[in-house]
Formats: sequence, C-alpha cells, structure tokens
Amino acid sequence: TIDLMDNYTVYFGHILSNSFYPVLQRAIGVGSAFEGWSPREQDVVYRVLIPMTPPRGHSFHLELDGAGQRHVRNFRVRVQLECTCTREQQAGDMLCFLHHPEEELRRNQDPSLLDTLCTGSYLDVQKTARWFYQLVRAIWPALPQSHNWHLVLLPSTRSCQFKVTNGRKSFRIEMVFGVRRGDSDIFVSSQPGYAGTPSTLWLETYDVAEMKFFKHIARQAPPGSLHLRCLQFFTRLQLGFGFPTYTMKTIVMHLLNTIPVSRWRRRYFLRRLGDINVNLRCCLEEKCLKHFIIGNKRLPQEISLPLDIASAQPPNLFHHLAWYPVAHSQAMNEYQDL
Repeated sequence: TIDLMDNYTVYFGHILSNSFYPVLQRAIGVGSAFEGWSPREQDVVYRVLIPMTPPRGHSFHLELDGAGQRHVRNFRVRVQLECTCTREQQAGDMLCFLHHPEEELRRNQDPSLLDTLCTGSYLDVQKTARWFYQLVRAIWPALPQSHNWHLVLLPSTRSCQFKVTNGRKSFRIEMVFGVRRGDSDIFVSSQPGYAGTPSTLWLETYDVAEMKFFKHIARQAPPGSLHLRCLQFFTRLQLGFGFPTYTMKTIVMHLLNTIPVSRWRRRYFLRRLGDINVNLRCCLEEKCLKHFIIGNKRLPQEISLPLDIASAQPPNLFHHLAWYPVAHSQAMNEYQDL
C-alpha cells in the first residue's frame, strides 16, 4: 500500500505542478491496519490520509463550526485568493487572480480553486472526492502496479475507496484527504461524519497523533510485547456487541500510557486482559471514558497538538450513557454478555 501511494504521490506532483488544484503531500498510513491490530484481518481496510496544501495564489483558513453536534468538532476550510503581483511571480507565467481582468484570466489561465472544488468560499468535500477519483483512475495505467494488479473503484462520497487485486490477493484502500492544523499532528479531514454532514464540513481527526503514539510504544516495547494482541483480542471479541472499536482502542491507549511497556510481555498477558476488562466495566459504571488525545498532558513529546487541543478538557466518549438511562442499561447488559 505504501509503495502504491508513493507512486501515486509522484504522479500527483507531475500532473498538478502548474495547476490551481490543492497540492498533495505524501500519504500517511493511519488506523488499525497501520497501527498493527486490525480486529478482522480478512477484510482490513488500509486507510491513508493525504495532506493538502493550497496552490499558488490561494490560502486555506480553518473556521470552527459552532452549529454541529456538541461532541464533534467540525471545521470549514475557507479558500482565499492571494495577491501574486510581486516582481518574482510576475516573472513567471501566472496572472494575479485578484488584480487581472476576469476576461484575461478566463482566456489565459486555468480557473482558480474557488471555481473548481469549492462551494461558495469553502472547500467542498464531495467535489474533492470526485476529483480524487478522476485522478486515481487517470494515473493508474501509468503506475508499475497496473501491470500485475487490477483496479476496482468503490463508491464513496467523502473519500476515495478502491480495491486492487491480482487474482490471489486483494487489498482495499481508502484515501481520505485533509488539511493540517498549523504544524501539528491534528488534521481536519474528509472522513465520514454523522448522517447528513454538509459537504463543506471537515471533521477534526486525531488519527495521525494516535498512529504516532503507537509508533512511540513500539519503539519502547521489548521484543515479544503483546500490547497489540491484547487490543486485537478485545476488539475482535466485542464484534457484534454495541461497543465501538474506538472504545476498546481508547481504553488500551490509556493503559499503555500508565502501565510500563515492560509489563506487556507474554507472561503478563492475562493480567493485561484483566486490566482492559476492569477499565471497561469502571468506565461503563461511571458513564465516563475520556478522549485519549484531547487535553492529555502525558502524551509523548513527539506528538504535536494545537494549543486549544492540548489545553482542552477531554470530552467524554460515554456522554450518551450519562444522558440516556436506557442506553446505559443496554450497555451494562452487553458488558455482562461480553
């Protein structure tokens, strides 16, 4: 998957070098497949996040949306035209979108990003996804993988999903795209949101920060550490129950941040499974499971957070249990079954 995405990145750069579409950076592998603990290995999805930066003559401005769901942070990516009338840029072949007549721009220059992938002044997720699909389809025949693999595009409105097969093996890949918040490890991305998410809303994602946390643990862990097996065991065990996979992942990340990595060796396997079990029960009883990234003062130094994320109160992932007694009773019953 990484080789394929690196090849795509090279061709993205060639094709888009003089365009006014977003500049695509190297893909970052995120999610359970790249963290090493996929609950169902037979239908794993390799998710990659592709950072986007503004093209020449444009800038991105992230605006927090206050009208969304209470426990979800959504942003809009406002696209703004920038003056390019400096002496250095005039030496090139670009006309200033702000200060050249519209007729001259239409005749001599491609449309701005505002006229292609935006709705109003805001970058549109669905238009960007369609653009990605066109790129992936057009570039595929030029890639070395196309000689031995078959590309099948899969439907999606907020990401670009496809499958590559060679008769014996099959890999499913999901490309999500996003804009980095400053120079941090937090992005706003095109990942699917709640039902009816407007196409100009981008969800804040912590996938890159979480992936870097697992890499940090992997560097610290002794050979034969079973911390990923513990997580895989519990996420696989709870399939079919009402607990989201992210619940188990969050509990294990909190434990990895408090229990020394030397205590995740094989001989501690049952103890660590017991810790996960006890933590799940306590969180359910207290109706509280704190987000791992937001407001966590004990993250490794290499994980960079924006100030508002680092200083925020961690949201409660079990807030719905506190508000809805029926949901809490059902969760406790499912825990007993589990």
